[in-house]
Amino acid sequence: MAYAVHFAGAVLACWLTAQVLARATWTWRAPRVAIVCWQAVGLALGLSAMGLPMALGLTAYDRPTGGALLALADDLAHGTLPAGVTAVHLGLVGVGFGIGAVLLGTTVRSVYSTVRAQRRHRDLLTLVARRDPAIPGALVLDHPGAAAYCLPGVRPRVVVSAGTLSLLDRAELAAVLAHERAHAQERHDLVLLPFTALRRALPWFRWVGAAHERVALLVEMRADDKARALHAEAPLAGALRRFAAAGHRITPAGTLGLGDRDLDVRVQRLLVADRPPRLLGAAALAVTTTLAALPISLFLS
Repeated sequence: MAYAVHFAGAVLACWLTAQVLARATWTWRAPRVAIVCWQAVGLALGLSAMGLPMALGLTAYDRPTGGALLALADDLAHGTLPAGVTAVHLGLVGVGFGIGAVLLGTTVRSVYSTVRAQRRHRDLLTLVARRDPAIPGALVLDHPGAAAYCLPGVRPRVVVSAGTLSLLDRAELAAVLAHERAHAQERHDLVLLPFTALRRALPWFRWVGAAHERVALLVEMRADDKARALHAEAPLAGALRRFAAAGHRITPAGTLGLGDRDLDVRVQRLLVADRPPRLLGAAALAVTTTLAALPISLFLS
């Protein structure tokens, strides 16, 4: 029972940590650190959601979950279950494996649907997009709407629309292209993938969906920082303002777009030159990595 309490405590700690991270504003000044913290919380939640019913079903073994699972497998192979292990206990172990299967299945489905959407869009770009010598490394869509996005993958594509070219000046366009290249270089699509899977696998945890939204915003802020480092804050802030005022913005499925999220918040953030909170970020990293280490140690023991 003690190990079940550990897993239950980890789930509660994940919820509390998520509430703190969701309300914290220091994360906007250190989005990369905050993303790592969220990833640790997501890992801890997934493992703890699996481990809690398993630990309840393995109370008769009085050992960490990993060792108890091995002992159960050996007992099942020899047909000698210890006293106190009933069909209910075996069912709880099955529930834990079921949660793991759901997490794995939703991850695979998310990857499949995303890759399929990206492949379709890549094929479409081959037909309708063009290259412009004035915009090296990017494809241009002849569409009047405001669009600037990264199509991630092994061979990523940065795409802008004709409407965007008429909307932005040269400095703003350069900052936007740097923002989208940052998405491709740091594979932000893979950063978001586990949270998409968690949201689908654990829909009864509303805060998991909120965590996905928060990480998606932090990913945009991280790309903003990369663009600001190359082109200063004014051109990118100007581009975000223009996108916010644009009536029709386009971000196809499976892509990461400049104008997706909280443009006003991102503009204000760019115009405030705050230093990253190193001590607070280090403390948050220590807490969240410890949180992730607890269920990992219980499964590996």
